[in-house]
Amino acid sequence: MNIPYPLSRRSFIHKAAATGAIIAAPQIVSSSVLGREGNTAPSERIRVGFIGIGQHGFDWNLPPYLAHKDAQVVAVCDVDRQRMERAAAFINRRYGNTDCKSFPDFRELIARDDIDAVMISTPDHWHTQMSMMAMLAGKDVQCEKPTLTINEGKALVHCARKLNKVFQTSTEDRSVPVYHRMAELVRNGRIGKLQRIEVILPKQPGKPGDPTPQTVPSHLDYEMWLGPAPQAPYTRDRVHYNFRWIEDYSGGIICDWGTHLFDTAQWANNTELSGPVEVEGTGNYWSGGLFNTVKDYDVTFRYENGVVMTCKPGNPSIKFIGSEGWVGNTGWRGPLQASSDKILNSVIGAQDIHLYTNPAGEHDDFFQCVRSRKDPYFPVDIGHRISTVCHLANIAIKLGRKLKWNPATEEFIGDSEALALMDRPRRDPWQLPKVP
Repeated sequence: MNIPYPLSRRSFIHKAAATGAIIAAPQIVSSSVLGREGNTAPSERIRVGFIGIGQHGFDWNLPPYLAHKDAQVVAVCDVDRQRMERAAAFINRRYGNTDCKSFPDFRELIARDDIDAVMISTPDHWHTQMSMMAMLAGKDVQCEKPTLTINEGKALVHCARKLNKVFQTSTEDRSVPVYHRMAELVRNGRIGKLQRIEVILPKQPGKPGDPTPQTVPSHLDYEMWLGPAPQAPYTRDRVHYNFRWIEDYSGGIICDWGTHLFDTAQWANNTELSGPVEVEGTGNYWSGGLFNTVKDYDVTFRYENGVVMTCKPGNPSIKFIGSEGWVGNTGWRGPLQASSDKILNSVIGAQDIHLYTNPAGEHDDFFQCVRSRKDPYFPVDIGHRISTVCHLANIAIKLGRKLKWNPATEEFIGDSEALALMDRPRRDPWQLPKVP
């Protein structure tokens, strides 16, 4: 991925992995595995199954689970047998045993009574389906963002709330100090009345992907990889990381990165359980290859409180502009910037608004909430609303006109074409499950 800025989220992960900072595996069984030195005994831990154990699942989600005193990873599932076997072997080395079970079909994993929770790190087109099926099987869920469609997000919220399951939308942003800090400054009026939010998402890969059909590798269950998505010939550029740039499986860069920075925007704007009332945008699409999501874009959202939010490509950044100054940052996790030292150094007092976070990150937050049964810092409703902002942008660009949105009813106003784009057909047998 050719991104012209110092350190992207994924390059940060890859650098840490390459140096052993994230996934170094001890060869000696530690006392924490045995439940000594104040750590939770294995019999008392939350037993977790991993569904999707590729790049992000293995490099980012697995290490904190293996290191956490309250977690015991007992099973893995992946349609790519090589990735599944690698993960199972890694987990067994970490625990010093051979107990980790492997399942090529996620339905076998979620059917097990000895699994309490699942971590889902699959392509986007599987997120809602797997999450709902896991919750209906009695599991709590941590799942990567985003949803594939607005209606899928609504179904996911209904399922989690109806079944009283803990659901953590998996992003780290709310635990990153700079994003938490700027949201609190804005919410506490340190820049005066918020007027404008400027969001910049990163640029995308430079090549449009090779659509030439290829032979499916023997270690990949390609039919299961496709799942609810339309039938399509296998090509290496379709699966694994590159699914992000294909509309059948994802919403492109706006969904991939917008879920991060739009969350901070909605958090600071106090609209995290609502959303904009109007959206318009222009853009173009990948052409001449496999990829077909939005490539370049210029989107404007308007909120009922008068705030205007814009979104363009460049160096991933966010800036909040108010009647008395501005605050923001440049680059992923870039240092906090402000229009004055007074804003930059402002103290959030005891009587001010304090936004809930967990500096230990989304994985620790999930485990704490599985124990307490409270909502995690990025619960299902808020995750759905952020994904909706991304989907609104893509739909507005596709239709090429200004759209009115009712965040209370979660429907477009007076636009049947836009309403039809709130969902997509799914291949049998992968219809969304019914929630009793």
